[in-house]
Amino acid sequence: MSVQVVAAKMAEVDLKDIPSGKGLPAGSPVSPATEGKNIVKNEASASAAMSPSAESSAKMPQASAMKRTDPQQNGGEAFVNRDGTVAEAPRMKKVRENVFFVLVKGHERLPPHRIGSLFSSAASYTDSSDDETSPRDKQQKNSKEIEIAEQEMPALMALRKRAQGEKPLAGAKVVGCTHITAQTAVLMETLSALGAQCRWAACNIYSTQNEVAAALAEGGFSVFAWKGESEDDFWWCIDRCVNVEGWQPNMILDDGGDLTHWIYKKYPNMFKKIKGIVEESVTGVHRLYQLSKAGKLCVPAMNVNDSVTKQKFDNLYCCRESILDGLKRTTDVMFGGKQVVVCGYGEVSRKGCCAALKAMGSIVYVTEIDPICALQACMDGFRLVKLNEVIRQVDIVITCTGNKNVVVRENLDRMKNGCIVCNMGHSNTEIDVASLRTPELTWERVRSQVDHVIWPDGKRIVLLAEGRLLNLSCSTVPTFVLSITATTQALALIELYNAPEGRYKQDVYLLPKKMDEYVASLHLPTFDAHLTELSDEQAKYLGLNKNGPFKPNYYR
Repeated sequence: MSVQVVAAKMAEVDLKDIPSGKGLPAGSPVSPATEGKNIVKNEASASAAMSPSAESSAKMPQASAMKRTDPQQNGGEAFVNRDGTVAEAPRMKKVRENVFFVLVKGHERLPPHRIGSLFSSAASYTDSSDDETSPRDKQQKNSKEIEIAEQEMPALMALRKRAQGEKPLAGAKVVGCTHITAQTAVLMETLSALGAQCRWAACNIYSTQNEVAAALAEGGFSVFAWKGESEDDFWWCIDRCVNVEGWQPNMILDDGGDLTHWIYKKYPNMFKKIKGIVEESVTGVHRLYQLSKAGKLCVPAMNVNDSVTKQKFDNLYCCRESILDGLKRTTDVMFGGKQVVVCGYGEVSRKGCCAALKAMGSIVYVTEIDPICALQACMDGFRLVKLNEVIRQVDIVITCTGNKNVVVRENLDRMKNGCIVCNMGHSNTEIDVASLRTPELTWERVRSQVDHVIWPDGKRIVLLAEGRLLNLSCSTVPTFVLSITATTQALALIELYNAPEGRYKQDVYLLPKKMDEYVASLHLPTFDAHLTELSDEQAKYLGLNKNGPFKPNYYR
């Protein structure tokens, strides 16, 4: 059974500004003569292809980062063939529905170099956004990333096998907004195998793996995302994912709360049929608590972020490895002897970022508002400081607080030449990047996700991923750890979808501890691990059931 979260007084987190509708699809469909869809077939198909209802057409806003012109402007439809060639299709040709695509219309068509990057691994974190190579000259590659991920996600595969016959998600229509990676693909295919229909958008404009999105589309999933979206593209994709004739979601799987808040703002009537929300991130959970506190949370929500399997594994082991990976791939920096300030000392920072950097020989400072976390930092051997005390001397600044305006323009002005600035929190609110977009500062793209911001006196800082989540924007993350989180998400969806009426009210809940332990147990066979069993006498002495749960529901 679930235990309702009792929220302590939390710092108010501003809800992310939602565009007023600028650039969103109009109500009337675009005619076939002006709308096109890019289709790429991929051999790594989903294990259970689906055929959701046809999507309504919509106009795509011009991406701010896509200003180059297409020399082939003819207003027709552009298709990327399996061999990498781009061909014009007849204007009235019927286009297959529910596949990964971008709209191309007249002068607003995406340029050839961008079309090619959408469907090849060339748009990975190592690619340059200035690559002018036409897809005509690129060899399209089939994605095998999903198959590799399956080998490192034993719990999801076991869940798929055990529950496939029962179809516990039969009738579920899941709309998701997460990072679209190979690991997410395994989750989506598992949900499909368990009976659900899925439509998906990306929660981050830089983290989508295009080849994976294309493979999912070939498997029949509706996926609305590509790497390098603009802000307008981001909201357009979410709206397109939700706003479709003849298909309405009854479950939400969110990472950051953008999808939930978009539905709440634009389509509140949808909540009449939605059974629940599953939220993974700190940012999204804070936003759910705000809605609950204001009495505006319309459906039950499951807080996956604070489940033990998320806190003790994803936030720790994932970040411990990926922080170094992201920094190395983008800057080639040597960590030994570098002075680093890490803002925040939660699970992501404490045992993740700080421990990894310290092990590599970095001198690590910590900033923190919570005296308990601050004391942990001190006892772990880190010097607790205020940011302005060390900002002039540090080589690297990392934010991981889940808050906003942690690093502001005043701090950025005082940084030394060559200082690396990045964010490990979910949202892009921690670093005040907007304050850097002023006439006196020059932006210089070094490589994909790496920018020099240059001051008039010649000083420059290195900004990574424009202040967005470093690890998923600039590198990859350990698949096995994500298996733990993805399995927790799947079980939370099953729990909310099948819960009898009245079990969950319009509030935020934690996953039952029994489910946390079940997720962990599914991963143990990978290590050939053997659990010790309690004797009847021992179980009685501890007041426990021999089969668990072994920890109280308040255990974190």
